[in-house]
Amino acid sequence: MLVIFTGNGKGKTTAALGQAARAVGQGKRVLMIQFIKSLSWKAGEDFMEIRGKGEFRLEKRGLGFVGILDDNLPKSEHIEAAEKAFDYFKKELASGSWDMIILDEINVAVSLGLLDEEEALGVLKNIPLDKIVILTGRDAPQSFIDKADLVTEMKEVKHPLNKGKLAKEGIEF
Repeated sequence: MLVIFTGNGKGKTTAALGQAARAVGQGKRVLMIQFIKSLSWKAGEDFMEIRGKGEFRLEKRGLGFVGILDDNLPKSEHIEAAEKAFDYFKKELASGSWDMIILDEINVAVSLGLLDEEEALGVLKNIPLDKIVILTGRDAPQSFIDKADLVTEMKEVKHPLNKGKLAKEGIEF
């Protein structure tokens, strides 16, 4: 099953983490691979434990937000990190060890040109029927949406950031 959480509203990663918690509670093994967030940027999920009958593992494979905030890395380094993260996903999917794999911010990686859409789609078209893959991030490519079994679009209606308020710990990160 292919699931997508996309849109310009808050809650895509949060929804995926909720799905992970539900799956772990049912005894499933869940892997989350983050394509943009880096080890140096700490978010709430870095410190949480999802406990239940199953297992949850988080792998941060990105180098940080691309071209914004304090990013001064060449785009080529972000591309290399995204490609390595995708290779890691392919290896873990083929292993059959995980019931659910979350590809956090993969839609952003594709929209920024860090990953090739057609290559990613080729892998996503062949997800085993007994596995769940969740894609998060703004700007999900139409080809991903067309292939997906379930798509939810988060729509921003109102957000404190638009009034100049800083990101709030526990909400945005």
